[in-house]
Amino acid sequence: MPKANPQARERIVVGAADMISRRGLSATSIREMAKLPRLRKELEKGPAAGLQAFLALWRKIVVDTGFRAGCPVPAVAIEEPPTDEIPPALAAAAEVFDQWESLLADSLRAHGAQTDQAAQIAALVVSSIEGTVAICRAKRSAEPLDRVAAQLQGLIDRAIGA
Repeated sequence: MPKANPQARERIVVGAADMISRRGLSATSIREMAKLPRLRKELEKGPAAGLQAFLALWRKIVVDTGFRAGCPVPAVAIEEPPTDEIPPALAAAAEVFDQWESLLADSLRAHGAQTDQAAQIAALVVSSIEGTVAICRAKRSAEPLDRVAAQLQGLIDRAIGA
């Protein structure tokens, strides 16, 4: 089979995220979300570029779908499992959050942030964006994402001395 080009892969991932965020998801699908090629590539340029790419991705998804779709990862995370066992999709959601936080924290540290501070900021950024995507959907507006973006950018700039 021929190897897919990066743009095709990203379209597939974004398309899957859209479908999943509307109709549910499986552990395999959510692991695909963790691969977000643009985030990893942009973080190589620095944490500010990674933040902008992450924000742009979710802004595009919520706006382009008329605020009907968001990130499927928190949807899985808040769904109560039917038993005391941790379902694979829930474990995969935790893995995705961990990966996003780790990628951002690594980039922050590489650009001058202190180790503890980098981990705390990464957790704040991921949780802020994920929560704000839900708020954007409820309000049918990208304004909450824009307001949060400005604050997160300032926080990252201060952490890396920009």
